Amino acid sequence: METNRQKKIGAVLQKDLVDILQGEIRKNNLTNLVISVSKVSVTSDLGIARVYLSVFPPERAPEILEAVKSNAPLIKHDLAQRVKLQLRKVPNLTFFIDDTLDYLEKIDNALSGKENPITNPDLLEKRKKA
Repeated sequence: METNRQKKIGAVLQKDLVDILQGEIRKNNLTNLVISVSKVSVTSDLGIARVYLSVFPPERAPEILEAVKSNAPLIKHDLAQRVKLQLRKVPNLTFFIDDTLDYLEKIDNALSGKENPITNPDLLEKRKKA
């Protein structure tokens, strides 16, 4: 359970990370690409921030994730310059792709009858034997 402090710090980081990432997209003249920060969760010791990115188009998500991970120190530096009056120490950033929209789309397709797992069992993920 996140405390109010963790939630507030996550919201501050999320707002500034969106500005940084969108600024980089504009600066590099990347067209047909949208990156949004869907969630930032901060650990209880405020040392690590898990940043969940939503990328459109989703086909480019792995490529964009690798680019963001390789530039994580620069992103952290830019973030530190923006929040230096609000935070004493900026948490380390770990980036992940947020796949909740794909998950919701799967559920919606299953419920609407487009992809019925009962009639087509190949749609179900196979269980792994431990």
